[in-house]
Amino acid sequence: MATMVHLRGVTKRFGTFDAVRDVSLEVGAGEFLTLLGPSGCGKTTLLRLMAGFEAPTVGTVEIGGQDVTRLPPYRRPVNQVFQSYALFPHLTVAENVGFGLRMQRVAAAEGQARVREALALVSLDGLDARRPHQLSGGQRQRVALARALVCRPKVLLLDEPLSALDAKLRRAMQLELKRLQRQLGITFVFVTHDQEEALTMSDRIAIVHEGRIEQLGTAHEIYHRPATRFAADFVGQANLLEARVLLQDEAQVRVSVTGGLELTVPRAAWPAGAMKALIAMRPEKVHVSRLANPAAAPAAAATNLFEARIEEEIFQGATDQLVIVTATGTRLSVVVANESAYGEIFHAGDHVSCALHADDLVVVPAE
Repeated sequence: MATMVHLRGVTKRFGTFDAVRDVSLEVGAGEFLTLLGPSGCGKTTLLRLMAGFEAPTVGTVEIGGQDVTRLPPYRRPVNQVFQSYALFPHLTVAENVGFGLRMQRVAAAEGQARVREALALVSLDGLDARRPHQLSGGQRQRVALARALVCRPKVLLLDEPLSALDAKLRRAMQLELKRLQRQLGITFVFVTHDQEEALTMSDRIAIVHEGRIEQLGTAHEIYHRPATRFAADFVGQANLLEARVLLQDEAQVRVSVTGGLELTVPRAAWPAGAMKALIAMRPEKVHVSRLANPAAAPAAAATNLFEARIEEEIFQGATDQLVIVTATGTRLSVVVANESAYGEIFHAGDHVSCALHADDLVVVPAE
């Protein structure tokens, strides 16, 4: 994959504060990359550096193989969709979409054709004469998208464009944006603090923390193999347990985790020479069954079998969230499918058997 956006050793300093710290990042042509992180982590600053609204204190920005570090926004082959949509209230939908073309002095006939094409692309045919106040939130978001796409940028930058939508519409627009990106083949760089949104839409995710990229990978890699404590804790739910070595051989390591539960992990997953580390365990990876039905536990997980008591059960529709406590005092969060109509039902106070596959235990080096 050819590189479309390339940040080389970029730092952005405001006074004595480094909002972005020595970031190097390559975004492929036609890729959907998401910058994911909490408020104030530097993800929007990274986007503004790509757009040209900020200049790096140190480092360079390249787009399409061209050094654009000192070029103003209007001379870069990018466009941006803002969180607020930034539509002109006194202009019609068609006039809003065509505004950038008029600034570029595109001929009227060509401009009108491109506006019609852009509106059709985002399913807004027939709404060209309306004004923003006559549109729903989802429709206004589509107008902002059409306005950005009509200028045919090489890179589209999106700064939390779905945050103002209700939950149902937001999920629908996530799928619509991904479909649109695949259809057009344009490089998308998307900023969000919503982990579910990032996992749903992205080819790759860059987790941003304190101005640095904490981890970069596919959604599958980020979720199933977090590389740091922050990545494991920020994306999805995770049981984070401090672990210390009890015994080890060439094949496996026996550890004691927070609360005293003993577990076995593959030797290859344990940091070389370390006596302590952090174990991240996804709640859905803990297999739970009634004590009277131990055969329900996967045979492959037999190296990590233990008993526990359900301390709390929280109904969440398709799933139940359980808080379980082992005999030694280790407390774990567990997610199980809600099969109350035809399967096992779990309640607070029940005693259960639990099983963990050793490969589902992610070992993160101690900080």
